[in-house]
Amino acid sequence: MIKKLMGMSLITRIFIGLVLGAILGLTVPQWTGIAVFGKIFVSALKAIAPILVAVLVTASISKAGGGLGPRFRIVVGQYIVSTFIAAMCAVLCSMLFPITLQLAQAAEGAALRDLSGIFEGLITNIVSNPLASVADANYIGILFWSLVIGLAMRMKASQTTINVVNDFAEVVSHAVKWVIQLAPVGIMGLVFQSVSESGMSVFSTYGRLVALLVGCMLVNALVFNPLISFLLIRRNPYPLLFRCLRDSGVNAFFTRSSAANIPVNMELCRKLGLDKDFYSISIPLGSMINMDGAAVTITVMTLAVANTVGVEVDFFSALMLCVIATLGACGASGVAGGSLLLIPMACSFLGIDADVAMQAVAVGFIISVIQDSVETALNSSGDVFFTATADYYDRKKK
Repeated sequence: MIKKLMGMSLITRIFIGLVLGAILGLTVPQWTGIAVFGKIFVSALKAIAPILVAVLVTASISKAGGGLGPRFRIVVGQYIVSTFIAAMCAVLCSMLFPITLQLAQAAEGAALRDLSGIFEGLITNIVSNPLASVADANYIGILFWSLVIGLAMRMKASQTTINVVNDFAEVVSHAVKWVIQLAPVGIMGLVFQSVSESGMSVFSTYGRLVALLVGCMLVNALVFNPLISFLLIRRNPYPLLFRCLRDSGVNAFFTRSSAANIPVNMELCRKLGLDKDFYSISIPLGSMINMDGAAVTITVMTLAVANTVGVEVDFFSALMLCVIATLGACGASGVAGGSLLLIPMACSFLGIDADVAMQAVAVGFIISVIQDSVETALNSSGDVFFTATADYYDRKKK
């Protein structure tokens, strides 16, 4: 049986784990030990991902040739534009289908962050201790120091040293492949935990809010992102999109962490035949600034609070809210629930009291089992989708 299972594709095995986890969650929710498998899988991904990013980016920069610059401009442009479009889509949908909330409970432990605080945090994280960045999974710090060390190696290191670093990167990449093979069992544990704890009750209590959030995210995933890709590569983007959603989005949906999904995205880029020197940098970068789902969450939740307290939002305010949501989303942490803590920042722009905004954060955490899962699937699959688009665009030009 084990041989037959291992002979199946990883996606097939993940689907089996998904179904099995749902069945067990509904039938034997008291078997809480099953959830341990999910925790082990996510912990293993989170443990190896910072090391993988550090060595891959360093190795890629140390041996990179010319021509990466144009592709980076394209992929960063896609990340920022798609996030802004996601915010605009959220504004439009929120106006077409206005939502109000029952704000009764205060959010505990949610930190109010204004825009200046986000930028200050970003700058501080960039120059933090490189070893501490790896230990704390501070990906913006990892990316910065890997770029610096990679450039220094390219200028001063011998070819032997560069080869050693590249060999180490290959070793870590192979270890990641072993971890990814645990995905079916891990996702079984994650699905079991979600189903056994929440069941379907989240739909009945906050159904319209969940539907609006998920609807906005699906529109961005299935309409606007493919449109951006088509305008660049001038060919049908949907085969690539569905491959990214299947191989990256499904895993990200259950891990609910763009950072933890980096190794999965790296492996998918390899299977797609993309340039390793390029995707080993663009994927970690995307996990920080490609935040379509986060922009949707921030915008929809902020406008829901505005509707609840009777704040009128005119065209200019809505446009500025899109800008703030885009900038804030780029500063959202790559872990579960990262975007929810930025809701008070956007609410403050509309003059909404912090205590009221914190209650919206609490509502966000209640529905996060669905909202954060879909958000992460959109964000993380988009990292590969836009990376592949930039790579294909560069090849087309050549």
